[in-house]
Amino acid sequence: MDEGSSVPALPVIPPHRVAPPLSWAPASAAAIVGGLLFQFYGNAARGYIDTHSLFYWWGLQWFDPASDAQQGPLIVLVAVGLFFRNLRAGEIAPGDRRVVKTPPKTDSLAGWLVAAALGLHVLAYAMQQTRLSIVALFLFLAGVARLAGGKRWSDAALFPLGFLALAIPLGFLQPLGFYLRLAVSDSAERALHLLHLPVVRNGTQLFAPDGRFQYDVAAACSGIRSLVALFGMSLLVGYVRLPRVWARGLLALATVPFAFAGNFLRILAIVLTGQHFGQAAGTWVHDHSGFLVFAVVLGLLLAVVPMLARRCGSSQVDRGDATRPGDAGEAEPVNSSNQAGTAVRPPGQKVWRIPVLVTVLALVSVAAIKRLDARPAELDAGVRIAANGIDPAPLPEFIGTEWIGQRVDVTAAEREVLPPDTGYSRRNYVSVQDRAHQVFVSIVLSGRDRSSIHRPELCVVGQGWNIVEREERTLHLASAQELPVTLLRIQREVTERGGERRTVSCWLAYWFVGREVQVPSHASMIWRSSLDRLLHFQADRWAYVLAQAPLAAGESEGLRQIEEVLSAVWPQVKRAS
Repeated sequence: MDEGSSVPALPVIPPHRVAPPLSWAPASAAAIVGGLLFQFYGNAARGYIDTHSLFYWWGLQWFDPASDAQQGPLIVLVAVGLFFRNLRAGEIAPGDRRVVKTPPKTDSLAGWLVAAALGLHVLAYAMQQTRLSIVALFLFLAGVARLAGGKRWSDAALFPLGFLALAIPLGFLQPLGFYLRLAVSDSAERALHLLHLPVVRNGTQLFAPDGRFQYDVAAACSGIRSLVALFGMSLLVGYVRLPRVWARGLLALATVPFAFAGNFLRILAIVLTGQHFGQAAGTWVHDHSGFLVFAVVLGLLLAVVPMLARRCGSSQVDRGDATRPGDAGEAEPVNSSNQAGTAVRPPGQKVWRIPVLVTVLALVSVAAIKRLDARPAELDAGVRIAANGIDPAPLPEFIGTEWIGQRVDVTAAEREVLPPDTGYSRRNYVSVQDRAHQVFVSIVLSGRDRSSIHRPELCVVGQGWNIVEREERTLHLASAQELPVTLLRIQREVTERGGERRTVSCWLAYWFVGREVQVPSHASMIWRSSLDRLLHFQADRWAYVLAQAPLAAGESEGLRQIEEVLSAVWPQVKRAS
């Protein structure tokens, strides 16, 4: 006790850290109600994965090679670990003469978060955008965290929930991966020419003029799969080691050039090995050098982190975003009634109002979703419909006296994968003057579920083709018609009867047709379809139209054949305005 003071001195409190009690019961109740909603009314796109559960749809993507989301389980484990790390870093030390009022006072932010989450989910369900429903799930979890532990918990969950976005299937970013592949192959060609090594590039393929080697810069090299993994690694390193948001963002942006550098060195190593030791040796390097990309990127990241940390003006580079003492809620000085750090429960807390709000909104969401499910699919489409009401109208069998259309049946694999109300119409048109001139035309018409209309690149790659070139172009048909399409130049190797292998090249043009619009890309179709469902409450049957022709007679001749066939076919199958 100080001399002349009547106030007793505060006892010395051991320097330990304690976490305040939490609002477990109301948070658990809200989580259960929301979990049931996402489980039984979470997914509207039931074409490829026939389930109502958002959790099952999302989890199954992690084991599907075509979804580019195999990193999902690891991302989830890292996010959970970061959340508990942040909680431990944000616990309150009683020796700081502060103690959090517990349970945390409920605030309006938790209510707004859960309300926004459920509203976003209903919109995503109406647009058949399951990925957007996953974002709604993140918002809902943020609201539950706020309810359970107040600001301390919501702050601790902020970055981990954002990090979870890397576990969402990102197939829509495939075009970016394609252009990265082109950039890597082009840079490798230039570098090899500077080394005076003969190499020829054809799109994403690199080969020797004498046939010594031939390699393709495949999707795994500078593709989205590796880029997402490296981007996640840079986010994690920046979050753990850098105290400033701008520094973390700069490190994350550096992932793209770093990944480019790693893949560039890998391609150089493969080609140089193939040049000096043959195709098999280069293939061996390809199969065993995947670690090189990650080693290069990780080395560059670790080299940049100390420089960014010094620019931040702080030597404390391992503090993350954890909440500090006093941030977890209202605090008050320790007095005689709480000298030992015991919690003071504030009176009149209405901690159950959020679970009640969640329950009411969940019931409203279920009612809206049931109405959406009961809505009949529009029978109208951008193409003519056959008498059975499912398939597009048959393509014409003859085009004047120049082309004969041979019927092409739908494979059993396609019928098993796509929804049963998906419609098909396809023919292979052969020139009567030269049977080597062929144009394959296909129409796939969706039912009530738009998931049967997918990105053509998925099927092209799955059938063994390599995409060499991709661009949006306008085809000029007869009668001054203009048709916006996405044009792909594709290649693959085939084995002749004698065992010889040769490369086959084709043009592939595709576009999407709605009831009143034609768009050249899958992204445009998704955007227009979502707006129609959301703003006009209509679900058109979109059609995906494809035309493919070999380039045996040259690129310009192949494109001319496509335009000639479509000039006669498209007016006969397009819906009259």
